[in-house]
Amino acid sequence: IAHFQRTIEDFMKSAIQKGKGNWDNVHDFLKDDKTNPIIADPLRLFHICPISDGAAALVLCNADIAKEYCDTPILISGVGQATDTHIVFEREDLTALKALRLCSKQAYKMAKRTPEDMDVAELHNAFEILEVVQGEDIGFFKKGEGAKAAHEGLTEIGGKIPINPSGGLKARGHPLGATGVAQVVELVWQLRGEAGKRQVEGAETGITCNFGGFGNNIISILVERM
Repeated sequence: IAHFQRTIEDFMKSAIQKGKGNWDNVHDFLKDDKTNPIIADPLRLFHICPISDGAAALVLCNADIAKEYCDTPILISGVGQATDTHIVFEREDLTALKALRLCSKQAYKMAKRTPEDMDVAELHNAFEILEVVQGEDIGFFKKGEGAKAAHEGLTEIGGKIPINPSGGLKARGHPLGATGVAQVVELVWQLRGEAGKRQVEGAETGITCNFGGFGNNIISILVERM
């Protein structure tokens, strides 16, 4: 916040948009110490995802076989994985996720795609700040512009690049081992046009970011319609 001269309100508005609420009506609610207490200044309760129970599954097979059993198979066209130092303060930049930059580049290269080709993304928003940082390091926005983009609605449905139309971990909860698969399931629904009220119209490509620790180990999966 200090480095990029942003305010916590920038991230709070992103949180509200993900919940599809109204900023004017809930602004005071989010700043209320009783309903939304500070957990670790400046983060409040609703900037943080809940740990929850849950399960998710994918059926994986050869593309030719998939076409025999499914009218709208979705192709995993790119995958990337990278690691960073375990200790956060030993990293080159505390405001970036180097492992995400590396693994997303791997996924884009494998799929012969670029960030500009993506129609929708599901990112690991365990904390509100992470969605902003990931939006930059995965290639959607320049360094330091992620919060501004979220504040201006560029990451909403109908925006430049819809990020977490599902609400991500903040809305779905974080069942740990099931989270990464659940992200891909959401993109499958989006690319099939089965996402209901949160549908990104015309979505044909998407990418995920899921990680362990605080970006110690990150994987990106790129999917697209066949």
